[in-house]
Amino acid sequence: MEHMAEKKDLAMFIAPFAAWIVLQNILPATAEMYAVRSVATAALLCLWMRKVRFCKRMLWGVPAGLLVAAFWILPENCDWYRTCVLWPFGFATPIDTATPYAPETCGWPLTAAKLLGSAFVIAPAEELFFRSFLYRWIMRGDTWRDAKLETWNWSAALWTAFVFSLEHSPRFVVAFLCAMCYQFAAKKGGIAAAITAHVATNLLLAVYVIAAGEWHFW
Repeated sequence: MEHMAEKKDLAMFIAPFAAWIVLQNILPATAEMYAVRSVATAALLCLWMRKVRFCKRMLWGVPAGLLVAAFWILPENCDWYRTCVLWPFGFATPIDTATPYAPETCGWPLTAAKLLGSAFVIAPAEELFFRSFLYRWIMRGDTWRDAKLETWNWSAALWTAFVFSLEHSPRFVVAFLCAMCYQFAAKKGGIAAAITAHVATNLLLAVYVIAAGEWHFW
């Protein structure tokens, strides 16, 4: 019974993010399919999110999320940033303005679906996998469930941030710093704070994208 419970716990942490990645790679890159992916991942998230304990400590995630949003947005149009920080290093990464998510292309309902999916679906799915599972698994291996997010482990934090950064091409360097901020939020306020931070980042970024028309972020 205990072994089955461990497998169930493992599935809860991994399944939402795994579903997102699988669907991302098999579905066309359209606004309609993004909405489908969001709904499917959200259904899996609902099985786990009811166990998240929300408390005052989760507010540690707010400043962390705002800081990450600043990392992500402010230097984007600087030549040195696009040449030296974005991949491939040493070459000016062009700004791709083509997007399937602009309301004039897909309609406001699907633009809103992109906002909701990026802020309230993929953000918690990534935190469950990277912070709540991968970080603790790197620390403790098979006994990862006994590891506490409040315990800071540099090796686990750095490796988790590295894996997280691989998912965020071409912003590998910035994503690495963002992951460290989320990990710090998790240390101060548990997984609820990390989720709060990531949701705040993605929500602010989405609002900025729509308001400023900076669709290349999406």
